[in-house]
Amino acid sequence: MNRKTEITVSHAEKILYPGGKFTKSGVVDYYRRVAPYLLPHFRNRPVTLRRYPDGVFGEAFYEKDAPGFTPDWVKTFAVPRHEGGPDINYILINDRRTLIWAASIAALELHPFLHRVPHIERPTHIVFDLDPGENANVLSCAEVSFLLRDVLTRLRLKCFAKVSGSKGIQVYVPLNTAVTYDQTQAFARATAELLEKNHPDKIVADMAKNLRVGKVFIDWSQNADFKTTVGVYSLRAKRARPYVSMPVHWKELTKALKKSDAALLDFESEKALQRLKRVGDLFAPLRKLKQKLPKEFASASRSKPDHVPKSLSDYNAKRHFALTTEPAPQSPRRSEQGSRRRFVVQKHAASHLHYDFRLEMHDVLKSWAVPKGVPLKADETHSAFETEDHPVDYLKFEGVIPRGEYGAGTVMVWDIARTK
Repeated sequence: MNRKTEITVSHAEKILYPGGKFTKSGVVDYYRRVAPYLLPHFRNRPVTLRRYPDGVFGEAFYEKDAPGFTPDWVKTFAVPRHEGGPDINYILINDRRTLIWAASIAALELHPFLHRVPHIERPTHIVFDLDPGENANVLSCAEVSFLLRDVLTRLRLKCFAKVSGSKGIQVYVPLNTAVTYDQTQAFARATAELLEKNHPDKIVADMAKNLRVGKVFIDWSQNADFKTTVGVYSLRAKRARPYVSMPVHWKELTKALKKSDAALLDFESEKALQRLKRVGDLFAPLRKLKQKLPKEFASASRSKPDHVPKSLSDYNAKRHFALTTEPAPQSPRRSEQGSRRRFVVQKHAASHLHYDFRLEMHDVLKSWAVPKGVPLKADETHSAFETEDHPVDYLKFEGVIPRGEYGAGTVMVWDIARTK
C-alpha cells in the first residue's frame, strides 16, 4: 500500500446511516468525490470533528484535539484554551488525504471555525444560524432568511445561504477584511435583535428555548473564536439518510416557499454531488469577496466609548446605529456655552406627528415629547412627556429614521437657540 495515497478503512461495510444502508465506505467515497469543492473552504481552518463510530443513532462525540492515533502527516494547529491548560491541537483539513482519513474514523460531520490560522482572532465571515423552534421548520427559516437579507442589502452587504442539512438555514456574510470577533458578534447580535423587534411573531434572538415555539431563533452567538458551525458540503448526522449542508440559490428558497415544499431543500449525498457537477460551488464567492462592516461596528471602540454619560444607556439600547443615521453616544466635549444652554425643537413625523423639545444639561439633551405641538399663544399650554436623554449631537440632527427602527419617521429641526 502506498501510504501517501491510500487510507485503510476499517469496517468499511458497517452501516452508518440505516436509511438506504449507507456504509462507512459510502461516507469515504462521498468525501473523496466532494473534496474539490469542500477543501478550498476548509483550508487552514481548525476543525472540530463530530464522530459517530456506531452510526447516526449510536453514541457520538465531538473531537477537538487530534486523537493520539492521528497520522504524522495530518497537519494540526495549536490553539490556547480559554480556561487555561494544554493547547488544543486542532486538525487542519487541507488535502484530500486528510479528508478521507477523517471520514475513515467516522467523522461524519465537520465543523470548521470562521477564522483561518494563524490569524485565530480574525473571522473571515459572519454567520447567522437560523434555527427553527417547535412548530417551525426549514420553510420558516427560509422566510426569515429573506428578512435578514433585506436588512443586509440595506447595509450594502452581500450574503449567501445554505441549508444546514438538518432543519435550519445558515446565512453567511463574507468579509475577508481585518475585523475581530468582538466586532462581528456585536453586528450579528444587533441585526438579530433588530429583526426580533420588527418581527416578534416570527423571530427570536434570545437563547431561551421556551421562547422559540413557532418562531425562528437567529443564533448570533456563533460569531465567537471558540465556536464552530457545520461546514459547507459536510454530511449531517441528524436523520437516517446522509443529507448534506448545501448552498442554495435565493430563487430556490423562493420556490420552496411558494410550493410549501420543505423537501425541495433536502440534498442527499448523491443528489448533492450531481448538483455540484451541474451548478458548481455556489459558495465560491465567500473565499474572495471583500466587504466591510458599517463604520459603527468597524471601530474597535464602538461598544466601549470613554466616559459616555450613563443616562444615555436607554437611548443607546433602543437604536441600531448601523441602520439609523441618528448620532451614536460619544464622549462629551467641554461646552463652550458657559451657563447658556442650547435647546432645539424638532418636528418628528413618526407614527403620529409630534414635536420634541430637547434642552442641553449635564452633557446630554434632556428630552420631552409634545404630542400636540409647540404652543404658539401666550395663554396656550400643551402637555409634554419626558423621554430618554439624547446625545448633544442630536441638537442638529435631521434625517429619516428607517422603518422598523425606534421612532421611525422624518426628523426636522423646527427651531434651535440658546437660553439667555
